[in-house]
Amino acid sequence: MSDRLRPLDALSGDALRGLEGVVFDVDDTLTRGGLLEPEAFVAMHSLANAGLRLWAVTGRPLGWAQVFAAQWPVRGAVGENGAGWWWREGEALHRGYFEGDEATRETQRRALERVLHRVRNELPGMKLASDRAGRSHDLAYDVGEAEHVPRAEVDRLVALIESEGCHALVSSVHCHAVPGDWDKAQGAERALGARDGVSPANVRERYLFVGDSPNDAAAFAHFPLSVGVANVRAHLGRLPTAPAYVTEADRGRGFAELAERILEAR
Repeated sequence: MSDRLRPLDALSGDALRGLEGVVFDVDDTLTRGGLLEPEAFVAMHSLANAGLRLWAVTGRPLGWAQVFAAQWPVRGAVGENGAGWWWREGEALHRGYFEGDEATRETQRRALERVLHRVRNELPGMKLASDRAGRSHDLAYDVGEAEHVPRAEVDRLVALIESEGCHALVSSVHCHAVPGDWDKAQGAERALGARDGVSPANVRERYLFVGDSPNDAAAFAHFPLSVGVANVRAHLGRLPTAPAYVTEADRGRGFAELAERILEAR
């Protein structure tokens, strides 16, 4: 990681001037203690007003992504770590899915049912996330939101999920059982392609990603311009690829710091 985690001052102005948009995580990237930080919300508006296309990419449910797409100054929002997305055109909302084949989705639902059954029997203290009612494509267990689960227990949960053929993604608040091959990077690419016809190459070259935790790892690796807010440092031991750059401030204030740097360059 010696060539990663560089300060924002090392991020070239030319690269920032060439940006078409910003893709960003939500929990502990825009929020603090579950609440959207005012600096982050103002920063979103400032970036959008400057002509940048904004996309939220979160592990939160698709039901939450619908609200983000409807009420935030964003082009759209990807939910459940890439499983699906919502976007707004005028007053109308539209949605898309990573997996469009109903037979595949039924197979995935059965895999999640197996995980749910085994966790209830083998890890009875593990609690489903409080946002489960809005989920349609994954399972999420609370490991750091209302509950504070020891790392060894999270590791046991990850192993169980993977033994059932699912992927396990851990964020700062949840551990997700993902029954398909999506992640935040692939979900963002497909969503931008569906909404605006942006090619995968253009997403990589013209968009910046900012996040904070292990479920952002695929995006940190995928986007050459990747940034972690300062609290990403607490998760470096679980990140196969660290972000290329890091802010001085944490959480929503770090996002605002990044936004200021982008706007200064433009």
